[in-house]
Amino acid sequence: MPEATRLPAPALAPAMVRALFPALADTTEVYLDSAATTQKPLPVIETIHRYHSSRTANAGRGTYPWATGLSAGIARIRERTAAFIGAEHPDEVVFTGGATAALNAVALSWGLAALADGDEILYNARDHASNVHPWHHLRGLLARFGRRVELIPYRVTGAGEADTDDILAKITPRTRLITTSHLHHVFGGLTTLEELRGRIDPAILLCFDCSQSGGHLPVDVTELDADFAIFAAHKMFGAPGTGVLYCRRRVHDSLVPFLPGGNSGVRLGTDGLTPQAMPDLLEGGTHNIPGILALGSALEVLESFDVGAIAAHNRDLTLRLIDGLRPIPGLEFLPGPAHAACAVGYGIVSFTLNGISATDLGFVLSELGFLVRTGAHCTPAAGDDTDSVRVSTHIYNTLDEIGRFTAHVKTIAEEVA
Repeated sequence: MPEATRLPAPALAPAMVRALFPALADTTEVYLDSAATTQKPLPVIETIHRYHSSRTANAGRGTYPWATGLSAGIARIRERTAAFIGAEHPDEVVFTGGATAALNAVALSWGLAALADGDEILYNARDHASNVHPWHHLRGLLARFGRRVELIPYRVTGAGEADTDDILAKITPRTRLITTSHLHHVFGGLTTLEELRGRIDPAILLCFDCSQSGGHLPVDVTELDADFAIFAAHKMFGAPGTGVLYCRRRVHDSLVPFLPGGNSGVRLGTDGLTPQAMPDLLEGGTHNIPGILALGSALEVLESFDVGAIAAHNRDLTLRLIDGLRPIPGLEFLPGPAHAACAVGYGIVSFTLNGISATDLGFVLSELGFLVRTGAHCTPAAGDDTDSVRVSTHIYNTLDEIGRFTAHVKTIAEEVA
């Protein structure tokens, strides 16, 4: 957004912030499920409507102005996305159908071609299914061709972060990839793998699922030393069905086409398909054009707020939430900021309450006007985390809402004790 139209600091104008999100403008319900999907600001909604109602065309095909204008617009959004996530080059940004599609692209475009018999991938079995299932699928596919790939799980700390000591202990000369969530979708723990720098073979690739951190706190893929990084547009004010896959240039030569077909980065010759340049190599088919355009508008809104200010706001909400819930008898926090050695918070807290299931507690809270997530939260190997309540916040939530929420949980706890 131009400087003249920048929004005021969120803490100073909560009513104006909420007015930007039509779904929240006329409701008394408190939305506390932004880790599942964020509310959509008006500029994003208008962008999608404008594409469908004015000069609808396909990008990358025609030479008439409607089509070429879209192609140029997508190129600009790719450059803007690269800058937003700290990528050094626009060709490192791939638009996908979402985070699951992006992680499968890594598994199938890189893993099928690069992994040899006996190679190993280290992963967190308690991550979101989108960062677990693709690796198991890859292992199954490779086994059909006689290549055995080992998937080695590592532990999570009480603070909800990847246990880097456990990772170091499990690295071997056959380790090829370490994959982790940057911000855990249930625990709310932040993992940068910074402790591994200089202590592991630099040939080991690092993959970060930034679905929860993107748009919630500043993310710089170069500072993370990421080879792959994944973002979900619908969790950062954008539209569902759109994602971003960051592929560091050093891995480009090890990638094979992901979706060969229409408008894909391949050329058919007498010896088969010859890969062409990135990012077309992984972007076969028609783009989700309205979704990509909406992502551009979402980035404008995020930048107008300042992502650092969003992170600070979510930290204040998280700390207030933890302080309000901690004294409640029978309430147990899952791993996360409530167990951290210092005051941290990124907008995600999960807990259980004695005497009532998480599902029932979520239902009661919804009747009181508080919309939270319950259950296993798409975690395949949940263990003790199969039934919990997750609260997740964003810039449109307020300290008053958190105070009222914790007061209601306290009342419920007293009634079920």
